[in-house]
Amino acid sequence: PFLLSPNPDYLYFSPEHKNALTYLEYGLMKGNGFIILTGEVGTGKTTLIRHLLKGIESDTEVAVIFNTNITPDEMLALILGEFRIECDGLNKAEMLAYFNRFLKSCQAENKKVLVIIDEAQNLSNEALEEVRMLSNLQCDDQIVLQIMLVGQPELKAHLKHPLLTQFAQRVTVSYHLSPLTKDETRRYIAFRLEKAGGDA
Repeated sequence: PFLLSPNPDYLYFSPEHKNALTYLEYGLMKGNGFIILTGEVGTGKTTLIRHLLKGIESDTEVAVIFNTNITPDEMLALILGEFRIECDGLNKAEMLAYFNRFLKSCQAENKKVLVIIDEAQNLSNEALEEVRMLSNLQCDDQIVLQIMLVGQPELKAHLKHPLLTQFAQRVTVSYHLSPLTKDETRRYIAFRLEKAGGDA
C-alpha cells in the first residue's frame, strides 16, 4: 500500500487535494499563462499530476519532464523528444523552428499542447527563461501551448527573483499543497490499506 512510486489509483483525496485538482483543471480550462503547483516532499504532487493526466482528453498532446538539472538547450531538446520530434544535430534555432511547426500542426488539428515540468524548483533562471520564451510561440494569436510547473516550495521563492519578473507575471493559477492533518493522515493510511486489499 505504500510503494514509493506515485500511483494515481492510490491517490487519497483530502480536501487539499480536491482543491488543488480544481485549481489545476481551471488553469487548463482557462488555456493561457503558467500553472504552478507546489508542496513539500511527499504531499502527493506527482501522484496528483498522474491522476490529472489520466483524465486528459485525446485532443491534448502532453510532454512530462522529470529531469530538471539541465541547461536551457537540454530542456528544449527534452521537450521535443517527449513530442517525438527528432532533434539530434539541430541547433537551437532549428529546434525552435521544428517546435513551432509542431504547434501549428496541432492547431490545424484543433489539438492543445501541454508541457508539465516536475521538480521544477531545480531549474536555473536561464532554463526558466527558456520556458517563458517557449510560451511566446503562438499560432495566429491563438495560444496552443500551456505549461505547468510542479515543485517544492523553493519554486515559489525562485520565481520572485528579479530576473524572472516577466515569468511571474504570466502565472495565472498557483496552488500550494499543504501536508495532511493528523485526522487526514489516519484516513489516508486506512484508505491505502483498503485499496491494497488489507484490513484497515
